[in-house]
Amino acid sequence: MDTNRITSRNKKILVGALAAAALGAGTFGAVSANAAPAAPAAPAKAADPAPRDLTTSTHLTVDAAMKAADAALDAARQDNQRVSVAVVDRNGNTVVTLRGDGAGPQSYESAGRKAYTAVSWNAPTSVLAGRLAQAPNLKDIPGTLFLAGGAPVQAKGAPIAGIGVAGAPSGDLDEKYAKAGVAALTK
Repeated sequence: MDTNRITSRNKKILVGALAAAALGAGTFGAVSANAAPAAPAAPAKAADPAPRDLTTSTHLTVDAAMKAADAALDAARQDNQRVSVAVVDRNGNTVVTLRGDGAGPQSYESAGRKAYTAVSWNAPTSVLAGRLAQAPNLKDIPGTLFLAGGAPVQAKGAPIAGIGVAGAPSGDLDEKYAKAGVAALTK
């Protein structure tokens, strides 16, 4: 056997193995480089909507809602009436509800529904109760109560809240107390 020939042959195998290893390492490195996590992209800045697409609404503060509810409850106490008072915001969400000492169990929910009704239609519920003759299905609207005792709170003619009172022997008295709550906000 010729040793040069073996050496030459071994060199070729060795060079081939090295080339394969280098190629494999290069491919592996490329795959590894591509598999590396990309740097996080900068967050896209949200564009502000055009001013014509925005609206502003006015809401009572919690302190103002408490002031109105306290005034309504105090007016009822002066007449020795036991009532509940609710104040809701423009969207009909309850801001405050006070159940006066000795008020009936039904008065709590009724006050809230009267307040909701008053703000929904921007009218005293006594006026709305009169509309039932022409549109009896109004009473079927969820959350409403078409009995006197609810009054809207307005700012620039638009409803921003509703005050409902329930528990006095007549809706006229309930509404008198609700209006006392509204009046407390204008002082």
